[in-house]
Amino acid sequence: MAVSLLALAASAPAAFAQDVKEISFINCGDELTAGYADYFKEWEAENPGFKVVPEVVGWGQCQDKVTTLAAAGTPVALAYVGSRTLKQFALNDLIVPVPMTDEEKAGYYNYVPDTVTFDGTQWGVPVAFSTKAFYWNKDVFEAAGLDPETPPKTWEEEIAFAKQIEDNTDFDGFGVVAKTFDNTMHQFLHWVYTNDGQVIDADGNIVLDSPQNLEALTALKDISAYSEEGPTAYEQNEVRAIWLDGTLGMIHASPNAANLATEAGMNWGVAALPLGPSAKGPGTLLITDSLAVFKGSGVEEQATSLAKYLTAGERQWAAEMAQGLTPLRPLEPQTAELLAEKPYWAPFLDGIEFGGPEPLLTDYVGLQNVMIEMVQSVVTGAAEPAAALTTAAGELEQYK
Repeated sequence: MAVSLLALAASAPAAFAQDVKEISFINCGDELTAGYADYFKEWEAENPGFKVVPEVVGWGQCQDKVTTLAAAGTPVALAYVGSRTLKQFALNDLIVPVPMTDEEKAGYYNYVPDTVTFDGTQWGVPVAFSTKAFYWNKDVFEAAGLDPETPPKTWEEEIAFAKQIEDNTDFDGFGVVAKTFDNTMHQFLHWVYTNDGQVIDADGNIVLDSPQNLEALTALKDISAYSEEGPTAYEQNEVRAIWLDGTLGMIHASPNAANLATEAGMNWGVAALPLGPSAKGPGTLLITDSLAVFKGSGVEEQATSLAKYLTAGERQWAAEMAQGLTPLRPLEPQTAELLAEKPYWAPFLDGIEFGGPEPLLTDYVGLQNVMIEMVQSVVTGAAEPAAALTTAAGELEQYK
């Protein structure tokens, strides 16, 4: 009996270890999101018998890895994904819904819940938010004979300012993003959402070929005459680098450009994105990333709990501020304190009111490829805006 008891005692830790269920979590980026290590421990303490096992995967491979694992039937329990992938995952029965209460929806900024909503259901928990604003180099403005303290408020002014910079200085006027890269589509959507445009409406109809979007693509074509040479060679971070070098007058960029411009010693300004002729108010593309709960892990309920724990209130705010991200929720007093300390944040929040989400289609790669080809055809002069829009709208029908 003594021997048996000793054997039982010796085996107890191993048996206990086997009872602990793992919640695998893929975190995109170069390192674990700030604060997550502590939050995992806190959540585990509240949920005995479960252990979070994170894996950090670089941005270039993250989405592909998550998708491959899910398609192979060996899904990760919880993963960081671009919200644009949620519809495709949902239609292929790879993720479980994560419904929001009306109270939860109301806690977010305008349209944020829409970025994860398909067919009336939420399929992810928003975890990261990006908005854009207009930046200008005040020294370049002054060299061109423009008022360095007055940014353009309309597309017409933006194009005119870019021309004046090009005509009167050795600098380029505006940074056009047109590389074969996903943010070429994103940058074009800034023009769409500052002119009351859409790509797909609430009923699932492709509405890319609209008067508002024709105005947007025409404006992009017009300003391309005053851009850096060969815009199809540049994605948005490369365009930002040219601006930071002091040889480009104006760009559309995220809040992090403010930090980089300050570090570079630039004389810069930031304002709301200029508005098109059909605009109803300040707008911007509203991009979110989400935490998706994958089907078949056996711990879907706990993965959902963890996702909501990580993204709750002040925990989410702390992670956003550590990464320089736009807040997902208008928390008080945090938002007021942020604007008081860093007034340049205002245009990034003001544009949310009339902004729009990244379109949710069944094939996001197909979507972005069509949009990139459309933009490239216009900025290179290979197609006129009206024809390019009609062609792209027709091609998107297969992906809606």
